[in-house]
Amino acid sequence: MSSAGISAGDAALAKGIDLGGVVALGLGTAVGVSIFSAMAPATALAGPGMLLSVVASAVPMYLIAISYAFLGSAAPVSGASFAWPARFLHPALGFFIAWMRIIANMGAMIVLALVLVRYVSMVTPLPTKPTMFAVLLLCLLANLFGVGVAARAQMALLVLMLGLFGVFVAWGGAHVDLSAAGPLLPHGFRGVLAAAPLLMGLFFGIEAATEAGGEVADSGRAIPLGIAIAIGSATLLYLAVAFVTLGVLGTPALASSQAPILDAAKAFMGPLAIPLVVLAAIMAIGTSLNAIFTLFSRSLFAMAQGGMMPAALARVHPRWKTPHIALITVFGIACVGLLLPMQLTFLFLAVNIPNLLKYASICFAAATVVKRHPDLYAKAMFRPSRGRMLGFAYAGTICALCLVFVGLAADWRPYALLGVWAVIGIAIYLLRRR
Repeated sequence: MSSAGISAGDAALAKGIDLGGVVALGLGTAVGVSIFSAMAPATALAGPGMLLSVVASAVPMYLIAISYAFLGSAAPVSGASFAWPARFLHPALGFFIAWMRIIANMGAMIVLALVLVRYVSMVTPLPTKPTMFAVLLLCLLANLFGVGVAARAQMALLVLMLGLFGVFVAWGGAHVDLSAAGPLLPHGFRGVLAAAPLLMGLFFGIEAATEAGGEVADSGRAIPLGIAIAIGSATLLYLAVAFVTLGVLGTPALASSQAPILDAAKAFMGPLAIPLVVLAAIMAIGTSLNAIFTLFSRSLFAMAQGGMMPAALARVHPRWKTPHIALITVFGIACVGLLLPMQLTFLFLAVNIPNLLKYASICFAAATVVKRHPDLYAKAMFRPSRGRMLGFAYAGTICALCLVFVGLAADWRPYALLGVWAVIGIAIYLLRRR
């Protein structure tokens, strides 16, 4: 892969993302569906210890985030999930990671659009797939006319979302009754650890802005600082929302709830609960969907720059300074995803497995930079000592690889689908090489 070609392509993109945009992309991507669905099964396993499980689930992502912050500071580039493994490990690995994430991103967009429509339908009935199509079209339009437009839309959605969650926490905090929660560790620390994998999805995407690293102004400072702010803010937000939900509902009711935040809000808000929680869900899921749309296009853009995809995907619009062909392609892929069965468990696993493989490759790439590229290590504005950085990178690699196999007992079909997709990708890569 030509790093010079990627640098030239990135130079054509507008640097329309500042520190606030980095935070908005990371926090907005992470705070999505999981916060509305993961607390109940986690409480069933850990009881009130679910609060500790939130912290435990954050630890692997903190390790992974350190590698992202380091590489984002040392070598910012758009399409980082392809460019970093391809440059620092092997071009074939970069292609493989990006290829697998085509399925992951398609699944993520469909999951988010589906859940968004389901929440809105609580207020007014809507046709599912036509409304999902309209939501995807809005994301295309928000991204097509400049990354600054997408970043401002992301920030506006994020501010509204945080405001609504703030109302939930402040109002519900006055109604918390910890006596209804029961003992902190009814199942011991084993329950806390068992619940942690269910909550990992709370933090997926916290590194999102690195995928648009070539469009971040002052990237050496903004990327590591933005990732730190995003992951810290996400942890505090999840703990606050989980604490109020647990304190209002109590352990048995929370563990059996199908919509825990909504059920908790009903207990102290009355008729205002449904519109408030639905609006919060729209904001949370909308920020995730907008961010994925932005970053998926940058992955295709980087693959085209590296000669792994058709060159048209690397075109930059002369006026809007966006990869418009890649964006339209993302929209087309999402529309194909509308033909998939709308089964959330299957789709969640299809999303998470390639993401974990991506995290493992990025952490290992960070270790390789520390060992083999002293010039880039010295260039990074965020650089822990070599020994510590290697420890963080290898620990993140091991955590991500171990978590790949957590979902195998739940449903083997996504693993089979991804295996077939991987074989197709390998065949395409070999043919292009020949």
